[in-house]
Amino acid sequence: MFEGFEVIPAVDVQDGAVVQLVGGERGSGREYGDPVEAAERWVDAGARTLHLVDLDGAFDGERENADAIERIVEAVDVPVQLGGGIRTAADARTLLDGGVERVILGTAAVENPGLVTEINDTHPGRVLVSLDAKGDEVVVSGWTEGTGIDPAEAAIEYEERGAGGILFTDVDVEGRLEGVDAERVQRVAEAVSIPVVASGGVGTISDIRTLHEAGASAVVVGSALYEGRFTLEEAIASVADQ
Repeated sequence: MFEGFEVIPAVDVQDGAVVQLVGGERGSGREYGDPVEAAERWVDAGARTLHLVDLDGAFDGERENADAIERIVEAVDVPVQLGGGIRTAADARTLLDGGVERVILGTAAVENPGLVTEINDTHPGRVLVSLDAKGDEVVVSGWTEGTGIDPAEAAIEYEERGAGGILFTDVDVEGRLEGVDAERVQRVAEAVSIPVVASGGVGTISDIRTLHEAGASAVVVGSALYEGRFTLEEAIASVADQ
């Protein structure tokens, strides 16, 4: 899925604009302009993959920013992974056949784990299961509902069902730029043999190195890049020799 450790810029879209939320709370975000312009900027800076999320879809269950996502897919020549509002195998297959490299399933996978296998049967290795955690519990529906499910145990199940990778988001630190919890990431990474993509809390170059050392195969970075804490070039260079 990834050739070497990757730093993946996030392009989260809400109401047609790039938005970064704080702690996953709706209405807490800051806007950063046009999604296509952002995507092209990150690719020009060296991104090998883009992380796209339809935030309205994540909260409401329906993909509200499909037009913006389609424009990004058409505009860039790197793989994109997309989440937010993908609820059925038909939805996933349409996206995968239409240029999306990987679909991200969160709520849908928790509610119907067999969906992962169903999609994997026709598009092997192209489902990234999103495990968003508050504390030691997976949360769903835009991070608003607890499930009582342990992230590491869930990761094991989804690997068995055919997931190509796990996207682990630490909601407690998401968007706060105050650092990462490497132990949580390491616990999930050690539980499975498929790639684990870490997300949430990155505020410094050191945080990226820490997640790499914890066993993550990639890290999604949003607010830190948009706020200019460091450049994407600097982030990529920081792990190039590790």
